[in-house]
Parts: sequence; structure tokens; C-alpha cells
Amino acid sequence: MVKLNKIYTKTGDAGRTKLATGEDVAKFNARVEAYGAVDEANSFVGLAVEALATGDLKGSLIRVMNDLFDLGADLATPERGAPLKFEALRIVDAQVARLEADIDRFNADLAPLESFVLPAGSDAAARLHVARAVTRRAERRVAALMSIEGEHVSGAALRYLNRLSDFLFVAARWVNTQADGDVLWIPGANR
Repeated sequence: MVKLNKIYTKTGDAGRTKLATGEDVAKFNARVEAYGAVDEANSFVGLAVEALATGDLKGSLIRVMNDLFDLGADLATPERGAPLKFEALRIVDAQVARLEADIDRFNADLAPLESFVLPAGSDAAARLHVARAVTRRAERRVAALMSIEGEHVSGAALRYLNRLSDFLFVAARWVNTQADGDVLWIPGANR
């Protein structure tokens, strides 16, 4: 369990931070950028949760928030060849599969898409769309980290973010069905 007695350490004052392994890196390190983007996505999921009434979707999103903390811990703990002195928390395929099941469950009630959907509708749906867009950025940051020689990130971590953005899209559409429906893109409507 995590125990934090002191919130500020002043180590960031010089533009540096420590990974979970104790490794000292720049605040703009690709790994820090990746788990920072995951933290942003998690914050936006939390903002969406607060706009929802209690129910299955809210419960699924709270589980997602916990998973995103797991993912942040995963990304903050690089594998550098030497064995770690502790068991690293890693995203596993079961977490990806759970997201896929949620996508299928909430998508089952939705009409097929006949147009792209604008990131609008109800307040909760708009928040979910923002969380989706920020999750896509996190996915890009993790993919960039994976492309760096010597950096290892599990495929499950990247798959989780990819499925999460899909889930957030479906969740936004599902929420909009509870209100006035999706706001559809009309190509060239303002020419």
C-alpha cells in the first residue's frame, strides 16, 4: 500500500523526477510524458464520472480509473535488464478483455453509425469525448515510448489504451441515447 507523509520533495525544482525504480530522469523524458498523459486521461475520466448518475457505466469508469493508476505504475517502472527488487505492477490482458466486454455490452444498445459523431450531446457525453481524445494522446505517447531503442512497454499496456478510447466513444454514445442522441457530423455543412 502507498503511504505518503510528505507531498513536496523539491526534486522537481531542477526539472528532474524519479521513476519507480529510483532512476533519475528529466521531467520531459518520454516515459514521464507517457505516464503523465495517462494521468491526464484518468483525470478526464474522473470528470466524466462526476457527471453521471450511479449505475453500470459509472461503476465501469471507476474501475477504469483504477486500471489507469495501474498503467501509470506500469509505465513508471521500466525494465532495464537487472531484476527489480520488487514485483512491478503491470497491465494484463484480462484488463483489456474486461474493456472489450464493456464495449460489447454498452454498444449492443446502440444503433449502427451512419455518420461520424461530433464530441457533443449531453454534458456527460461531451466529458467522455474529451477523455477519449486525451486517451488517444496517451496512446500516442506510449507508442512513441515503445519505439525508443532500449525502452520496453508491454503490448497489453498499449492495447488497454486503444480499447479504452473505443470504450469511451461507446460510453459517450450510450449516454447520449439517454438524452437527445448523438450530434452527427454533416460534411461541408458550413460552406
